[in-house]
Amino acid sequence: MIAVKTLKFKPGQVVKSLLIVVPERARDVIERRYGLFGNDSEGMTLEAIGDIYGITRERVRQIENFAMDTIKKSDAYNKAKPAFEDLEDYLISHGGVAKEERIISELASDKTNQNNIIFLLNVGESFVRFKEDDHLHHRWTTDENVAEKVGESLKGLHRSLTYDDLVTEAEMLERFAEHLRNNLEEYATEHASKWLGLSKQISSNPLGEWGLTDSPSIKTRGIRDYAYLVLRKHGEPLHFTEVASKISEMFDREAHVATCHNELIKDDRFVLVGRGLYALSEWGYTNGVVRDVIKNVLEKKGPLSKESIMSEVLKQRQVKENTVYVNLQNQKYFKKDLKGRYTLVS
Repeated sequence: MIAVKTLKFKPGQVVKSLLIVVPERARDVIERRYGLFGNDSEGMTLEAIGDIYGITRERVRQIENFAMDTIKKSDAYNKAKPAFEDLEDYLISHGGVAKEERIISELASDKTNQNNIIFLLNVGESFVRFKEDDHLHHRWTTDENVAEKVGESLKGLHRSLTYDDLVTEAEMLERFAEHLRNNLEEYATEHASKWLGLSKQISSNPLGEWGLTDSPSIKTRGIRDYAYLVLRKHGEPLHFTEVASKISEMFDREAHVATCHNELIKDDRFVLVGRGLYALSEWGYTNGVVRDVIKNVLEKKGPLSKESIMSEVLKQRQVKENTVYVNLQNQKYFKKDLKGRYTLVS
C-alpha cells in the first residue's frame, strides 16, 4: 500500500477558494467535470454534462476553459500559490515527472481529495499532463523536456528486452540507466526507480522480478504461471504437490493438487523428470519418456557406453538405473557397435 504524503494544504479548501470566483453555471460544470465535493464521485464527460444543460460538448469545453482562465487571473489563484508550490515540490522529488495514479495515491486517501488534486494540477500553470499511449501511463511533469527524455528512455529499454528476459529490479535499473545516460545529462538513481512505473510495457511480478508486462512470468494468468515462478525461485525439481503448496504459501492463492498436476503436464515449460517431479525445460531437461531422453543423448553425443548413457540420463530424470538399462535393451531403437557402445538404430 502506497503511503500518503502529508501536504501543507487541504485540497478541498483550496479548490473551494478558487471556484468562488467562477460564475454559478461554470462552477457547476467544473464540479461535474472533475467530480468535486461529491461522495467518491467520478468526473463526467463533456457529452454527459452537455446533455444535462442541453448544449453541445464543444460549448461545455468553452465554459470549462473560461472557468479555468478566470481562476488563473484571479486574486484567489495568487493566494493559492503555496499549494501549487507544494505540488511542484512533490513532482520535483520524483525527478520532475510522475505517474498520475501514483500522485493521487500518495497525496490523498479518498476519491474526493484525489479529484481535488487532479483539478489543481489542471489549473496550475506549472504542470503539464502527458496522456497515456501504448507505452506510457498518464503522467504529470514540471519539465516537459525531462518528461520526453524519460519517455524515450523507457521506450528504448522496452525495445531492448526480449520476451524471456526476467531480471532483478537492480539489473533492470542498470539497463534503464544505460538509456537514460544517452538522453539525460543528470538524473538521480531514486528517480529512475520511480520512473520505471511510468511504463506500461515493463513491470514486475509478485516476486519482484522485472520483465515485459505481457510475459507470463510477469502477468501471471493462472496456475501454470505461478508454478513457473515457484520452480524458478526453488531452483530444482519439485513434486507437483509441493508446487501446489508453495503457490498457496508464496502467492496466497489456492492451488488444488490435481489441478496443478494437470496444468503442468500441458505446458512445455515444464518437464516431468520423475514420479510427479517437475523441472523447467529451460534448465536443459528434455521432454519425453526415458527412451526419448536416451535418443536425445545419443543424437547429441554419438555412441556411448552404458555407464556414460546412465550418467547423462540421470541428469535428466530421477529414475532407477534399471529403468534406463531396460530401455537400452529395446532393439527397435538402440543397438551395440563392435566396441560395445550403444548407438541409434538407423
